[in-house]
Amino acid sequence: MSDNDKWIEVTITTSHEAVEAVSAKLYDLGVAGVAIEDPKDIIESNTNPKEWDYVEERLLPEDTGEAKVKGYFIYTNNLEYIISNIKSSVDRLEEFGLKKGKGEVTTKEVKEQDWANTWKQYYKPFRIGDHIVIKPTWEDYLEKEDDIVIELDPGMAFGTGDHETTKMCILLLSEYVKKNSNVFDIGCGSGILSIAASKLGAENVIGVDIDDVAVKAARENVSISGLNNIDIRKGNLTDVIEGKADVIVANIIADAIINLCKDVPKLLKKDGVFIASGIIKDRLQDVEDVLSKNGFDIVKNMEMGEWAAIAAVVKE
Repeated sequence: MSDNDKWIEVTITTSHEAVEAVSAKLYDLGVAGVAIEDPKDIIESNTNPKEWDYVEERLLPEDTGEAKVKGYFIYTNNLEYIISNIKSSVDRLEEFGLKKGKGEVTTKEVKEQDWANTWKQYYKPFRIGDHIVIKPTWEDYLEKEDDIVIELDPGMAFGTGDHETTKMCILLLSEYVKKNSNVFDIGCGSGILSIAASKLGAENVIGVDIDDVAVKAARENVSISGLNNIDIRKGNLTDVIEGKADVIVANIIADAIINLCKDVPKLLKKDGVFIASGIIKDRLQDVEDVLSKNGFDIVKNMEMGEWAAIAAVVKE
């Protein structure tokens, strides 16, 4: 594709907590890439000395209380429908317990070369917990003793690891994945959690996603990692997975987790753990109630920012 081909940049100005829901909608509409500008995440990551080795202060933005999600679509006659659908979805965010913020949707024409790499400027190596380091493929990092380095090219921020929901999943995986564990990663996105599980000692990992872009990105990242015990599959959980896992992790949204609750117990070994994240705190009780109705005991809750994660086991 030449640099002169027309692309449309759709910018949604919304709240911090609505970023993932808006991004998911863009992928549903066939977006080629998503760039997220969230000052809150950038500032928190850069000012946490445990996560960054070097901070260039002049690059830090001001936290205005808003985030911008930018989606890139090739110019098409269907563009009017896409924009209308995005606006309608943004207007309905509060029906799902998410603040829409300004809820503004704007568009402009751009060249591919102008957007394909701009999102990378803030994405540097960072630490999660004591030992996990997320390193983008284009950055150098001097590895320290006991570091577990996950090298990643998330592909237009499709699961970079710097969001609270992903951080909580990695911390919980660090706690519950044991040597020789079998792990299922539901909604695997960039594959970051599948790779983390493998590096934490899992014997076999299956990552599943319904999105073609995610599956492609995850397979590429698994290849970069050099790990041969991760199988990335396209499809729904029960359609493409057989057998049982010691740990099932799902970093998705509250409604999707609620829908999974009836199927997960059948796929967990005795004493297996279900890690669920991507839950806005206002929906935490809803998820806990459905987990309980489907035979789970909650063994751990975790919260970061506006988000929550749960570790649960099937009741005896």
